[in-house]
Amino acid sequence: MTHLRRRSRSARLVPSAALAVLAAAGCSTGGGQPAVTVPTPSSRAAAYCEALHRELPETVVDLERSDPEPDSALTAGWGDGAIVLRCGVPRPSRMDDAQSKGVDADGVNWLLEQREDAGPRFTTTYREAYVEVTLGTEFAHDITPLSAFAGPVARTVPESL
Repeated sequence: MTHLRRRSRSARLVPSAALAVLAAAGCSTGGGQPAVTVPTPSSRAAAYCEALHRELPETVVDLERSDPEPDSALTAGWGDGAIVLRCGVPRPSRMDDAQSKGVDADGVNWLLEQREDAGPRFTTTYREAYVEVTLGTEFAHDITPLSAFAGPVARTVPESL
């Protein structure tokens, strides 16, 4: 999947530049658990995200669940920040780029964004709520963790038309 563009849709959520930078970078509280910016989705998207949160696995690639701070049904983590999931994020602008790269993991499509000095970031495509998964550098060339999220995403976040 190299072309991620579908019919144009107007985005209702437009985060400030500072929020986008914090969301992408994350930060640490020093207590072992990473701190992440909690998304602010529409109530409809938040309901899908809450359903997803209840379906998420306790382990992903042998990493135990360790949710980031602050505690939220819109975020989850495994391996003290090695894998971080945020649900209800804004639609990435890179989805408008016909040259963007994507992957399919067990029937769920994801936009791939390679980040400098960090592991990859994946965001679901063609879903009613955008789910973002950031992976640590140890997963730089490995999409295996996405398989753990495919079933829960497919069951709880409907495809968009």
